[in-house]
Amino acid sequence: MDVDVRRQVLDAAIEVCASEGPDAVSMRDVARRAGVSHQAPYHYFHDRAGIFAVIAEEGFDHLTHAMDLALDESRSPAAACFDAYLRIAREYPGHFRVMFRRDICGISAHEPTRESADSAYNALERMVDRILERPVDADEKAVWASLMWSLAHGFAALLSDGPLAAKLSDGTDIEKHIADFNRLATTMVENQARLVSENPRRGFVTGSTTF
Repeated sequence: MDVDVRRQVLDAAIEVCASEGPDAVSMRDVARRAGVSHQAPYHYFHDRAGIFAVIAEEGFDHLTHAMDLALDESRSPAAACFDAYLRIAREYPGHFRVMFRRDICGISAHEPTRESADSAYNALERMVDRILERPVDADEKAVWASLMWSLAHGFAALLSDGPLAAKLSDGTDIEKHIADFNRLATTMVENQARLVSENPRRGFVTGSTTF
């Protein structure tokens, strides 16, 4: 039976990213965990940046797939978007901790990784189209995409690496907390989308303020 050494090395690095964080990854330790020669990681990935680039590429591919599936759902697109993003962050913590670390994952230097990141963002923009259900220009779409991304990513980061758990009361049902967040975020987004749709000439409406 052939052994996929490249996959073993990659999985070992992902495990370290999930349990200890990307900064703990070393080529020698990854080789030891993978049970391969200390030169094997260099053969397949050249250096740490190469490993991180592939981990990020996989992560963005997972996210794109999840967002595409969410686009096909019949329920609220905003709710489906938040659920998809948070699910990927929780199911693939090793990937999630690398994907947005431009200081280590080398998106700009690795074309496949950049393309995967672009695909994930394009899926987010398609989700915005579904939420708004009206033609918008590129600037407005970008603002809505930033809003959705910030809400989902900020909460996901607090769940995975931030102080959220320490701030919640003892006995808090984390799954209920996540579901409550999703409902609140979805309501905010849908209410704002409706306000703008009803007043298309007023631009982005927040209370009595127009931008």
